Amino acid sequence: METKSRAETFIGFAIKTGRCRIGLNAVETLKRSEVVIICKSISENSKKQAKKLAIKFNCPCIVTVKKTLEEITHKENAKVMAIYDKKLTKALLSSLEQEFIAENLEN
Repeated sequence: METKSRAETFIGFAIKTGRCRIGLNAVETLKRSEVVIICKSISENSKKQAKKLAIKFNCPCIVTVKKTLEEITHKENAKVMAIYDKKLTKALLSSLEQEFIAENLEN
């Protein structure tokens, strides 16, 4: 069995504790978010929408590199995720390794 990275573990905590939303439509319903996570396999249009949400929430936007968001979350067709817990997000962002990249929100 493949070992999970620390970042994946924190994403799992966010899911278990219900401090996140998965799916573009679900994320759009949020009033705030601490981080938006985008799958590497997302379409360009959805990526643009997710970036707009990150700008609206004034939060970082990161993209998966090694695994798809579906593999990380075990949710079918997961392309966008938002975590709205400050402590979990801080832990997640401090544990990012090569499996995520920060997305430039300009443009």
